[in-house]
Amino acid sequence: MTHAMVKVYDLHKEYQLGRKSVRVLQGVDFQVEQGEMVAIEGASGAGKSTLLHLLGTLDRPTKGAISINNQDVLAFDSDELASFRNRTIGFVFQFHHLLPEFTALENTMMPALIQRIPRAQAAVMAEGMLDRVGLSKRLEHRPVELSGGEQQRVALARALMLKPRLLLADEPTGNLDETTADGIHELLLSLNKQFSMTTVVVTHNPRLAARMQRRLLLHDGMLTKDGMRGDTEE
Repeated sequence: MTHAMVKVYDLHKEYQLGRKSVRVLQGVDFQVEQGEMVAIEGASGAGKSTLLHLLGTLDRPTKGAISINNQDVLAFDSDELASFRNRTIGFVFQFHHLLPEFTALENTMMPALIQRIPRAQAAVMAEGMLDRVGLSKRLEHRPVELSGGEQQRVALARALMLKPRLLLADEPTGNLDETTADGIHELLLSLNKQFSMTTVVVTHNPRLAARMQRRLLLHDGMLTKDGMRGDTEE
């Protein structure tokens, strides 16, 4: 039996620009079931990335409630939130944000080291995760020595190091060519099945959105569509 991994209720987000208040999200409600893959679509400025940052506990809403794995994340203090985020949530962004001076293996190890896992154990975990994303022969390469697709695979391996319950991806293939992007799409689907991991993806890519189990559409900060999978291929 599945349960809702993510519950969002009446979510609002406003920013102050000088004396002007800008409303980005205006009463968003939705749930994401455990193991489900959901795409969030919408035009630039619709609030997609803002919503993802709120789900990832990187920012706080102006109003509303967010529950992740049955925990009220807005009730945590900053230290509790940082620990919860590192253990429970994995992030993949359009730009990989790899540390240029470190190898693929060292970059992937980072979440484990933050959790104070011994370095030798973290290295074994990272090597295994890089093997899962097809980079077992690129462990000692630095980002500049990797292709765009390989860099994104390292970022994905890093996001999955602690086997998070929730993976958040913000335009994960937006900076890649179509062939490379399709490879990342397949990898996301495969890893979702392998780890039964809840996945929320912000994307402008209709090919990726169509592979998700559900597609949410944000328009002017409001959720206007909650549709089922675009294709039913297993």
